[in-house]
Amino acid sequence: MDKINLYDKILFPLVTEKSTNQSEYNKIIFKVPSKANKKNLKKNIEKIFKVNVTKINIINKQRRTKLTRGKKVKIPGFKKAIITLKKGQSIDLTTGV
Repeated sequence: MDKINLYDKILFPLVTEKSTNQSEYNKIIFKVPSKANKKNLKKNIEKIFKVNVTKINIINKQRRTKLTRGKKVKIPGFKKAIITLKKGQSIDLTTGV
């Protein structure tokens, strides 16, 4: 598989307070394309980061409207994947890929 195709399935890591707390449990959260599936994600992450993936949970965040400064704003939906790594392994997100 080509390196370009490997990176197509992972858009970027979601770095929030909640996702940082999940890193204590060997979990890393990535934003992924809407067509991504668990099998392809597992293969790609194992090849890119050279870690063992034990579990993948995928969450679809639906599109919603939000009231901002008195105006309705549409917030687009997206898909995120919670990757659980084998105990003792980690991915350093600060170094870049």
